[in-house]
Amino acid sequence: MSSRSVPLALLLQPKQTWLSSKSNNGSKLAGHCTEVPRNVNMESLQSGYLFPEISMRESEHIRKHPDARLIRLGIGDTTQPIPDIITSAMAEHAFALSTVKGYKGYGAEQGNMALRTAIADKFYKDMGIEGDEIFISDGAQSDISRLQMLLGSNVTVAVQDPSFPAYIDTSVIVGQAGKFLKETGKYRNIVYMNCRPENNFFPDLSTASRTDIIFFCSPNNPTGHAATWQQLKKLVEFAKANGSIIVYDSAYAAYITDPSPRSIYEIPGAREVAIEISTFSKFAGFTGVRLGWTVVPEELRYSNGYPVIKDFNRIVCTCFNGASNIVQAGGLACLSPDGFQALRTVIDYYKENAKIIVDAFQSLGLKVNGGKNAPYVWVQFPGSSSWDVFAEILEKTHILTIPGSGFGPGGNEHIRVSAFGHREYISEACRRLKNFL
Repeated sequence: MSSRSVPLALLLQPKQTWLSSKSNNGSKLAGHCTEVPRNVNMESLQSGYLFPEISMRESEHIRKHPDARLIRLGIGDTTQPIPDIITSAMAEHAFALSTVKGYKGYGAEQGNMALRTAIADKFYKDMGIEGDEIFISDGAQSDISRLQMLLGSNVTVAVQDPSFPAYIDTSVIVGQAGKFLKETGKYRNIVYMNCRPENNFFPDLSTASRTDIIFFCSPNNPTGHAATWQQLKKLVEFAKANGSIIVYDSAYAAYITDPSPRSIYEIPGAREVAIEISTFSKFAGFTGVRLGWTVVPEELRYSNGYPVIKDFNRIVCTCFNGASNIVQAGGLACLSPDGFQALRTVIDYYKENAKIIVDAFQSLGLKVNGGKNAPYVWVQFPGSSSWDVFAEILEKTHILTIPGSGFGPGGNEHIRVSAFGHREYISEACRRLKNFL
């Protein structure tokens, strides 16, 4: 039957598909659907993103145990107040916007040059990084996505295993990952670099496959391991020998207290092979305020010799109107001598929390890593599924952690415990763990 012979009223009826809302017989029936196909890369994502999945299980537990006092040591959200020298700077800037003299509209997409220069001076002194190589953003996670847009779908990617889930999920979304292999828990086109206690959390680069991009986080989330100078030297040499680009995540660098490098640019030659992303979230408590940065050195070039920084600048100018000028004022206050000293006090508080957690798990005879150069403690439960351990701890102690396999197959048999929390809750959690495990 041709469309001309079909009554107009029938043609205009919305098409229905079996997808969402329940019909009378219990099947799932959706209303009107467009003719737009779903992005096939989105269909390749496995389950939900890790942290919303944890939040869902938290909600289920609360419904099941409404009177329980839940302690959250899972998602790495900061808990201590931002020092008032920093919030005062943001408040002052906000109030100034209500005056003719103080009002400012759009700023540079790349960020306030005063802040870019301050970051260069504070974190990259004597490393050759200039302010105009630093791009201010609304956080490192947003920059991971912008970098993936920059790199495109035709590059090959390697990640630490275990690693922060955003590296893998964004690789899937942009089409780099290939098919998910259920038998291994890995994507076919992603190279998973084994980083476990047995190899001191650093991959065997002598057997590693060559990829275009290497995502590398130090101190690592979730293991808490900070790579040594010698390890990063090997990584830079590996990238240079293979013509690769390292995307180096230094979000937790402020927690390093031993001689481990705080930036990839401490390593000679890194300017030619590495991009660095970082954030104010974890050292300044800006998880909800949102401020970060990405460093793209002038020396970093594509295979045809074109400067990567020029393309990243175009991505930023096309996809971003710049970080909030109020928040950037707070960032400048963070990097002032008094502001940074106030933040060191907060960082030390979290590091003491980590020590308390490490001591508690070690007293139970468990093998524990991390907690020294990062606010995360990585606890091993040999022979056990990490999701089973997560569920047992939640059920028995009402403590929320993160199952290690959520960070990749290499994280199984482990849980990640966050040191972000109020001291009284940390102490109570450790008491419960000692009593119930």
